[in-house]
Amino acid sequence: MAAGKLSREEVGEMVALALRSGLTERDIAQLPAVHKLLLSRGRSRSRSRPLRAGAGVVLLPLLLLLLPCCGPLRHSALRLCFWLRGSSADNEPCVVGLPDFPSPFRRPLDCRVCSNITAVDRRSNLSHEEFLRAYAYSMQPVVVEDGQRNWSAREVFSFEFFTQIYGSGSSALDNSGSECQFFPYDTEFVNLGDVFGMGVGRASMHSNTKPWYIGWSNCDSSAASILRQHYQRPYFIPAISESSKMDWIFMGVPGHGAHMHIDDVDNPSWQAQIRGIKHWKLEPPAECYYECSSLEAIVYPGQIICR
Repeated sequence: MAAGKLSREEVGEMVALALRSGLTERDIAQLPAVHKLLLSRGRSRSRSRPLRAGAGVVLLPLLLLLLPCCGPLRHSALRLCFWLRGSSADNEPCVVGLPDFPSPFRRPLDCRVCSNITAVDRRSNLSHEEFLRAYAYSMQPVVVEDGQRNWSAREVFSFEFFTQIYGSGSSALDNSGSECQFFPYDTEFVNLGDVFGMGVGRASMHSNTKPWYIGWSNCDSSAASILRQHYQRPYFIPAISESSKMDWIFMGVPGHGAHMHIDDVDNPSWQAQIRGIKHWKLEPPAECYYECSSLEAIVYPGQIICR
């Protein structure tokens, strides 16, 4: 007997039965028939963005409970849920103002690329050729001890300096711009404006004030032009290398920092230590836990870590 096409209701019942049987949304999304269905539905729409590593794994249950939610959804199971409801994940209006979280799933890493890495290298006078050969396209992290040659940032950048380069109407202060991001970490701050409004005593961690650590992307072009006067492309990175126009800034008081996370970046990145020291802990992904080593490094002012 020839098989007819299933209705949305019938497909929905099958999905519900699969979930009750113990399958996860990821299991369902990976079924060949579901994958084919999603591809056929997507051919008439714009191409979806590729899956990338992200730190939003624990947010998946929240996203499922708040459907429909904000942001371009890249998770196939969520796309299937929208399709069953007769709508598109790309065009669904928002009811909850959530940021665009990266997909919690990523392609497993080939552990051979990190199995021989046992320590963070430390280099000085690093040439373009050596950087490209040994670090630019490998997973070997390196601290370049003279990385901030000819920078004035160490003498200029401070909490007071940052409070002065943003005007009262800056989109960076309230995250109103499309490229503005603010990371409060374990603080009560809602945006950068809240940070700059804290008292001088807490900013300097005098007496028993509450500690803090935050980060933000600089989405203010006027502030960016001031920042770039005090630093430039590190000398060891060739001019032909791709470079982001977005500045990311992290600062806080001693003893506090970011939780363990995955940086969702398309290219290798570098971070310059302007003031204080930072203790880095680098962990391999879960699938390489027994094959690749955990690494640690202390980065001092004037140094740059590439990873």
